[in-house]
Amino acid sequence: MSLKTISAEEALQDLARFDAIIDARSEDEYALDHLPGALNWPTLNNQERHEIGTMYVQVNAFEAKKRGAAMAAANIAQHINAHVIDKPKDWKPLAYCWRGGKRSGSLSLVLGQIGFNVTLLEGGYKAFRAAVLQDIPRLAQAITWRVVCGTTGSGKTRLLHALSQAGAQVLDLEALACHRSSVLGALPGQPQPSQKNFDMRVWHALKQLDPTRPVFVESESKKVGNVAVPESLINAMRASPCINLLLSDQERVALLMEEYDFFVQNTDAFCERLGALIELRGREVVNGWVAQVGSGQIAAVVQDLLTHHYDPVYIQSMKRNFAQYALAVEVSPADRTPAAMLAEAQKLVAQDT
Repeated sequence: MSLKTISAEEALQDLARFDAIIDARSEDEYALDHLPGALNWPTLNNQERHEIGTMYVQVNAFEAKKRGAAMAAANIAQHINAHVIDKPKDWKPLAYCWRGGKRSGSLSLVLGQIGFNVTLLEGGYKAFRAAVLQDIPRLAQAITWRVVCGTTGSGKTRLLHALSQAGAQVLDLEALACHRSSVLGALPGQPQPSQKNFDMRVWHALKQLDPTRPVFVESESKKVGNVAVPESLINAMRASPCINLLLSDQERVALLMEEYDFFVQNTDAFCERLGALIELRGREVVNGWVAQVGSGQIAAVVQDLLTHHYDPVYIQSMKRNFAQYALAVEVSPADRTPAAMLAEAQKLVAQDT
């Protein structure tokens, strides 16, 4: 039998050494968060885990373990039939569960008895998450950041995409968070990850970056929708050089109408989200916006939102939180198009090489 263990700290240095990462926890545990690229092979599924937990409390541990062992054996057999039969002898999986105990241990034992070179993660997911949270500050502080600033609708995300296309390193926090970082920023049909999964996504993205080259990132606040950006990353960003992206009001309105087309098509949803601004702007103002939307004056409402809500809040926040905002390099694309953004991105990349 070939079975060994590895610490969380060792594992996070190079997960790519393994041919597969197997999460032996239940479906709900996996959905909440998991190691990057992990496959979910539950040793006990959601219902079975609940049933065994109830037996522990209502009957006793011995009876619960017997019943759990039978369930686990059946599930492991299904996983082997479905996923392992075609694997070569030199296949090298890493297995884990919540704390590196019975569930992943049972799966690893069987795989090891077959003859595979199995590695068991010591401390399981819990230990790995703790190691990730300790590693994020080290990674964030080692990077030279370039913070893309700009009022709402100026095309910060478009510039990030253009920078990536031009060969620059980019960290897109909004993509990781599945949110556009504003009251209207929720993406239809795309739920946000849990905080734990967002932390894991951020760590994994940071891990891929080359610290010898600058990394461009958008000037996010502490939260992107419902998830919080790691404090060490926010602090590193706020101390870094800034780029101020400037676009005319006409172009900004047009860009937002394109980016938020789902609100243009579904005005009821737009008006519902505007309700979130009642506390800040007052019911009379918001009701006026809703009436304008109802009469088809959506562009006028967007312009009003920019002028009276988003711009003042954003500029005040940037001056207060980003130490080098006053020294920001100004970038002024000809318009909102990808071609114009790419032209500016190529200039920025050339300046940093």
